[in-house]
Amino acid sequence: MPDGEAPVCQVPTGEAPVCRVPDGEALNTLEPSGPEGGGLWSGRTAWARRMETPLRVFLRTETGSASVLAGATVVALIWANISISGYDKVWATRLSLQVGGSGVTLDLRGFVNSGLMAFFFLVAGLEARREFDMGELRVRSRLALPFVAGLGGMVLPIGIYLIVNAGRPSEHGWGMAMSTDTAFALGALALVGRRLPDRVRTYLLTFSVVDDLAGLAVIAVAYSGRIQVVPLLAGIGFLVVIGVIRARGVRYGLAYLLIAIAAWVAFLKSGVDPIVVGLIAGLMTYAYSATRASLEQASEAFRSFREQPTAELAQSARDVVRIAISPNDRLAQIFHPWTSYVIVPLFALANAGIVINGGFLARAYTSPVTLGILIGYLVGKPVGTAGCAWLMTKFSHGRLRPPVGWGAVAGAGAVAGIGFTVSLLIASLALQGTELAEAKLGILSVTVAASALTWIIFQLVNKLPTRTRLRALLGTAEVITDLVVPVDPARDHLRGPEKAPVTVVEYGDFECPYCGQAEPAVRELLRDFGDVRYVWRHLPLRDVHPEAQLAAEAAEAAARQGAFWDMHDRLFDHQDALSARDLIGHAAALGLDTERFATDLRKHVGRAHVNEDVDSADLSGVSGTPTFFINGKRHYGAYDIDNLRKAVKTAAARTKITA
Repeated sequence: MPDGEAPVCQVPTGEAPVCRVPDGEALNTLEPSGPEGGGLWSGRTAWARRMETPLRVFLRTETGSASVLAGATVVALIWANISISGYDKVWATRLSLQVGGSGVTLDLRGFVNSGLMAFFFLVAGLEARREFDMGELRVRSRLALPFVAGLGGMVLPIGIYLIVNAGRPSEHGWGMAMSTDTAFALGALALVGRRLPDRVRTYLLTFSVVDDLAGLAVIAVAYSGRIQVVPLLAGIGFLVVIGVIRARGVRYGLAYLLIAIAAWVAFLKSGVDPIVVGLIAGLMTYAYSATRASLEQASEAFRSFREQPTAELAQSARDVVRIAISPNDRLAQIFHPWTSYVIVPLFALANAGIVINGGFLARAYTSPVTLGILIGYLVGKPVGTAGCAWLMTKFSHGRLRPPVGWGAVAGAGAVAGIGFTVSLLIASLALQGTELAEAKLGILSVTVAASALTWIIFQLVNKLPTRTRLRALLGTAEVITDLVVPVDPARDHLRGPEKAPVTVVEYGDFECPYCGQAEPAVRELLRDFGDVRYVWRHLPLRDVHPEAQLAAEAAEAAARQGAFWDMHDRLFDHQDALSARDLIGHAAALGLDTERFATDLRKHVGRAHVNEDVDSADLSGVSGTPTFFINGKRHYGAYDIDNLRKAVKTAAARTKITA
């Protein structure tokens, strides 16, 4: 290898690593390069890095932030009970921002609730849009069930609250009993429902998105001040401008930020809670996967910079890489950690403080406000969400059904009874004094009670017989198929039983070091599971692996002599020897007719098959290697044996319960 030239790998967000290796060089002992990896990885440790979807990143961040949120709540309670006057004085501090003769003045609590929380709803809107563009809701027929389940999980708790508070001034706080706190709910689910399938968390997220959207609509309509028409129209106009410049392909982030701030100020002046700006902006930000073509352009731009490191080419490379990733992904990466670990805990610190003593507890737990929240969430949420899901399944004759089993539906409905963030926000808008303190106690109490109820439900599910338990958790709904071109035994290369219940498809590249290091895991998987069918499809990354295309055609040339898998294994055992001369040497070592092999290689007889595989990869949105599909569902996560084994077991369980 030439001095100073080390093989490096580019890791696009949400995709498998894409490697750039100097021509003809071996890829042996490799380590992360740059500060903390810096987005450039070289070899062994990078392949085991968890290649996760933005959804999984979202779920992990939400789950991890629950402990920070709980800690901030405890601090607020301790602070308020040490000195409630000091607590209130700090959050009543006035903040003013003046530009010329006009400006905005809010107290510190209002700045957090109406200002910083706009970023919380921005992230909620981003995730809702991602689910609509790329997630479970991209199949539009699947919109109906989470929509109805989400509405049912709001309407029934609201009805219960209104019944308990009928004829009282506290009726106006009905919005407190409807919304789910996604961060707290996912955190509680991680604690009380260990080893649950990811699909359970995804189901919770899909209908809690409806909660977020409806909750914000309720705040804007029912809990806003007196509406001023002119500022409201101005705010709507600014949002229209954002839509127009987005449609025209403007990618200048500062322009969007300035217009969004102007919209926020206009909505604040209009009397409508300005957090609506965050949600609408998130919903307008589309999501898409990085395409292979865009990654090839990024590789070419990086190569140009590598050859001539100028400021102009550096800027060009940055622009090309940035465009390859969707605006939704970029904004979520920037704001989601801040909202989860800073803004929402700060909101809890500003709003959760109440003075707790024996007399207050005795009064509060018999008050209509506290009881309405407790009963609404503990009874209304699980019954509303599960009941509406059951009705949708019944009336659609099974065409629309939850993507999980009914045990998971009940558990997700129970944990959705945690309504912390939006409930506190509405409580601060709707109530004052003693009623506000009672509402806060109810919201805090139901967080603990809903977690306990969820734990009980999943404990009961875990005591069921194995087959029944799997059905209760996974259900019988069809899984969305990500593999667009199905496996064809007549043309695809297969290992294992042809009619196996689990099929693993890998899109790979013989020069890719990650594919080479995943290969032992695949072989171990096939040894451990005798009922797994493995399929190899070619995806030579020609822009970063100059010898990958010829190696793929060599495997097809060997296939014409009945030795595809022999050549497949040998190429992975000799990834540092993929030149034309090396390939002919491999054919000779395998006892093939080398003259025929060389002729086939020279005439590119395998190119058509390789190109068909590449086309099928494009149709399925595959842009990097290795990429695995298990029973048609794309596998996200590390490609080690433990992760592959877990994914295969889940697929086998679903096959068993749907048989």
